[in-house]
Amino acid sequence: MVKSISIVLPVFNEQDNIIPLLDLTLPVISQLTKDFEIIFVDDGSKDNTPNILEKLKEKKYIKIYTLKKNYGKATALFIGFQKATKEVIITMDSDLQDDPKEIPLLTKKIDEGYDFVNGWKQRKHTEHTSPIKRMSSLTFNLMTKIITGTNFHDYNCPFKAFKNQVAKDLFLYGDMHRYIPVQVANMGYKCTEVIVSNYPRKFGITKYGSKRIIRGFFDLITIKYLLTYRNRPLHAFGILGLLFGGLGTLCNTYLFITWMMGSGIGGRPLLILGVLLTIIGLQFISTGLLGEMITNNVPRNPNNLIIQTE
Repeated sequence: MVKSISIVLPVFNEQDNIIPLLDLTLPVISQLTKDFEIIFVDDGSKDNTPNILEKLKEKKYIKIYTLKKNYGKATALFIGFQKATKEVIITMDSDLQDDPKEIPLLTKKIDEGYDFVNGWKQRKHTEHTSPIKRMSSLTFNLMTKIITGTNFHDYNCPFKAFKNQVAKDLFLYGDMHRYIPVQVANMGYKCTEVIVSNYPRKFGITKYGSKRIIRGFFDLITIKYLLTYRNRPLHAFGILGLLFGGLGTLCNTYLFITWMMGSGIGGRPLLILGVLLTIIGLQFISTGLLGEMITNNVPRNPNNLIIQTE
């Protein structure tokens, strides 16, 4: 049975949702355990959110961390995960679209031995959602499943449960929170999904715009590279180097044979192409070798990103 729980809530301009969310969450979490904490990470809010959170600091089970500016959801989650002290970590959005009453569905799976539980909004609220947004979400989930080889239905669902160490092991920056299930599965942890509800936003405005479609595509390439070649970059750049270098070598070999047969090659564009491809190939291989020499496992200190720690 789960002994202690940390609720991590990233917040950005949610002044009307904080108190209602807290009122819904407290009765549920207090029935599951007496040892809990609720962590709000204010991601540079510009409305009245900071003042509301400041008034909640007096409650011993609430921790507030305020970022210096709007770093993004992934960084807010990173801060919350590093500061969480309890056995199990639950994440939700702060917009009341996730139902705290379903937290026991997630903790039950943790009790069954799973390290990570991903929410699946099987029946998403689509009344006020544009067809383009719905289609982009379906495309995103399908492409992620195919490219990463993982088997989740809803990669970007914010309603999740982790064992503490699982959350702390995540590599989060930029928009990498979308690929948390991919990272966890790739690290070898035991994962599962549960179907959760999805409700329309009552207060405030959505933080997701059309720009995230383009960002999501580049993030997908990034996560594929990091998961597959993070510890062996030469395998990625070396393949490209061999491809371009091989094509250049073929061109140059053909031209050499032609020259040996007495034909002039000095003015042929193919000579320039062959030399260029060979140089590009060498550059890719050199980049891979440099990547092998550089470690990207640089420790990140969350205290460098926040104004206050309690």
